[in-house]
Amino acid sequence: MGKIIGIDLGTTNSCVSVMEGNEAVVIPNAEGKRTTPSIIAFVEGGEIKVGDPAKRQAVTNPTKTIASIKRFMGHTFAETTEEAKRVPYTVVKGDNNTPRVDIDGRLYTAQELSAMTLQKMKKTAEDYLGQTVTEAVITVPAYFNDAQRQATKEAGEIAGLKVMRIINEPTAAALAYGLDKKGTDQKIAVYDLGGGTFDISVLELGDGVFEVLSTNGDTHLGGDDFDQVIIDWLADEFKSEEGIDLRLDPMSLQRIKEAAEKAKIELSSSAETEINLPYVTATASGPKHLVKKLTRAQFEKLSDSLVKRSMAPVAQALKDAGLSTSDIDEVILVGGSTRMPRIADEVEKFFGKKASKGVNPDEVVAIGAAIQGGVLSGDVKDVLLLDVTPLSLGIETMGGVMTTLIESNTTIPTKKSQVFSTAADSQPTVEIHVLQGARAMAADNKTIGRFHLDGIPPAPRGVPQIEVTFDIDANGIIKVSATDKGTGKSHDIRIEASSGLTAEEIEKMKKDAEANAESDKIARERAEKLNEADGMIFQTESQLKELGDKLSDDNKVAVEYALTELRMAHQSQDIPAIQTALDNINAAWKKATEAMYAQGEQGQAAAEPQAQAQGDNVEDVDFEEVK
Repeated sequence: MGKIIGIDLGTTNSCVSVMEGNEAVVIPNAEGKRTTPSIIAFVEGGEIKVGDPAKRQAVTNPTKTIASIKRFMGHTFAETTEEAKRVPYTVVKGDNNTPRVDIDGRLYTAQELSAMTLQKMKKTAEDYLGQTVTEAVITVPAYFNDAQRQATKEAGEIAGLKVMRIINEPTAAALAYGLDKKGTDQKIAVYDLGGGTFDISVLELGDGVFEVLSTNGDTHLGGDDFDQVIIDWLADEFKSEEGIDLRLDPMSLQRIKEAAEKAKIELSSSAETEINLPYVTATASGPKHLVKKLTRAQFEKLSDSLVKRSMAPVAQALKDAGLSTSDIDEVILVGGSTRMPRIADEVEKFFGKKASKGVNPDEVVAIGAAIQGGVLSGDVKDVLLLDVTPLSLGIETMGGVMTTLIESNTTIPTKKSQVFSTAADSQPTVEIHVLQGARAMAADNKTIGRFHLDGIPPAPRGVPQIEVTFDIDANGIIKVSATDKGTGKSHDIRIEASSGLTAEEIEKMKKDAEANAESDKIARERAEKLNEADGMIFQTESQLKELGDKLSDDNKVAVEYALTELRMAHQSQDIPAIQTALDNINAAWKKATEAMYAQGEQGQAAAEPQAQAQGDNVEDVDFEEVK
């Protein structure tokens, strides 16, 4: 059995890890970094860049550089209108009411774009392990609903990965934290503030069992929102001074986005930072520059409502677990955004204790995912993970009410059945409207699927017995069935996100992704061959200057002719012609250098008798050593 890798697919950054013996190892990417920006760029010539190379060119290519795509995963277009306003790329309504990113008329789903980041993670692991990787455990925010979990699983499939398990990010962090503490019983709270999502989970650890007691969160709260308050502050200040809204120009927006993120990071360790953006825009009167000082106190005031927004789910999670703050033995901070001092202060103030510094907030989730991969492959023994479903599940019943079958924070996997009946006399069919959420009315909750049970025999209202069963697997993915107990007729569906993709679409995207991987390989090989030719031209020109007088006329002409051929092939970027020219120039050089060395040996042989003759008249002389 091959290795099962663990991937933290983040809003801002992603990370990949694998079990090596008894330890999970974070794998550095091709650029030597342990985390990879979750950024995809479409550049000229059809090449797709992922990670740091994509991030580096974002300012000059803002409308084709995709960041924070995780915030669109599993959502309908209507649910993402606010998110779409914040990004410099174009988000449009696609098939099945999905948000799609428009790149030169080609519409990409969030799953396809996330798959490109996952492919990068897959390749990083393969380069490190020296073997093909086909299986992965991928993490998601604990508060992700079924649609978002399905979308993540689809992204993995498109990337060519069999997703062995979807695991909640705070649970993964707890696994990483508690693996070496199997002998101790403790209750821990994991506060996870990432780039785009927030989760809080309360767990009990003991004897290798990791049991989630409760979870809560906000899938629209993360580091991006803290960046946004700085972006809006900068844009509003500049607008009041210059009358120009920088948010309306994609390139200017990208520059202030990057400056805002940099300022946020600097304010985690400094009391003040200067934001300096020369030539941020221009008017008829000339170029305009943006120079602003921002203090930590100002930033904390701007982001105060966001910090407070994160604390309400914390209180609810504790309440749902039936615990008080004094029952919590350890508080773990996860996600790069927890490096903001105000976050740590607020969390420590709430729990009345210092947060643990024993984990790396950027890497701990991927490490936990790798440990879960080890559990599934049998490499990690005596570990049992008991997770929960984050949101209540039910169906719409008469009067538009949501009738809950499975309460939030129920341990998964789980199965629950309930009997319902018809609402009208002789009703031949029932619609099962499957919902996820915490509100009383169906309209206020998330629709995750609909299906019909037909062929119910005519009977008075309330007589037919329709048994509805919910079955949630260990990934938190739902299967719903309905059975007419009178006829035995049943219908079931594995819920595919209402904003998701069909199996055919996933297969097509998988093939596209494979084709992209092949075209990327061709583009890379092309660039390498052009570089090789460029290097050979430079080297040959240098050697001709240095060794030209030592070459015979015939050999020198042959090398110069081959060099001219190579220059022409390089200029036309004809790869087969470049390879032929490289072979020719190497052959010409081989012949020329062999002749040069042969000539040198003949010269040396002719000189030896003369040296011998001189040797007969050698006299001994005294010498004085100079110190």
